[in-house]
Amino acid sequence: MKIRFTILGCGSSIGIPRIDGYFGNCNPKIKQNYRTRCSALISLDNTNILIDSSPDIKQQLLKSKVKNIDKVFYTHMHADQTHGINELRVFYLKSRRKINIYADKFTSKYLKTNFKYCFKNTFGYPATLKINKLNKIHKIKIRNHILKIESFTVKHGNINSILYKINDSCAYVSDVNEIYKGDLKKLKNLKYFVVDCLRYKYHPSHFNLDSVLEIIKQIKPKKTILTNLANDIDYKKIQKYLPKNVMPAFDGMNFLI
Repeated sequence: MKIRFTILGCGSSIGIPRIDGYFGNCNPKIKQNYRTRCSALISLDNTNILIDSSPDIKQQLLKSKVKNIDKVFYTHMHADQTHGINELRVFYLKSRRKINIYADKFTSKYLKTNFKYCFKNTFGYPATLKINKLNKIHKIKIRNHILKIESFTVKHGNINSILYKINDSCAYVSDVNEIYKGDLKKLKNLKYFVVDCLRYKYHPSHFNLDSVLEIIKQIKPKKTILTNLANDIDYKKIQKYLPKNVMPAFDGMNFLI
């Protein structure tokens, strides 16, 4: 059975349009330029594994008609990846089972400090989530299938973030400005590489277009999809600068891995 990977949101931290309606260089007449904050979904059979709970997660899951979330893997502690966490409560109410979430120690500490009520019974409200250690490799049995999720620590400015590799076929990293050399060889010849490409110009915490294209030369994925796109990257215009096997993401884009 094939695994479906869905890019729920592919926008930068303020989304497109911004809350004040500003589109930057993005043409509002092109639907792919409407971008919510980054989250992704791994689906196999009736199991859904979420990567990050962006502030737009409710809108994203409604749009994709997702009825259940079984586990959540976090990339890092920033608000645009975590602050939709309260929306996960609905899935606890449906199953009456805590949802397992996985995060590195820094993100775990941030979540437990800022969203304490999600993990500990508070004022008569039950805890809805259970936090777990993020291992180097997680093997998840889904009926007769094994889903392997491998985590790699990458640099994201002055903090770390996580790159996830799924079944040795697809890698997803929404926030990164450096992948360590020792890990690059483990990312060669992927079927899909979904990667941060914030803008054209240099940024100290994110890949820009030039740095993404350089990484692609080294690891040679069959197809690269650019995510975490800021409002200076118009969906149609950037296509003019991309090789045939590289494309910008759009909200709801999905593929089989």
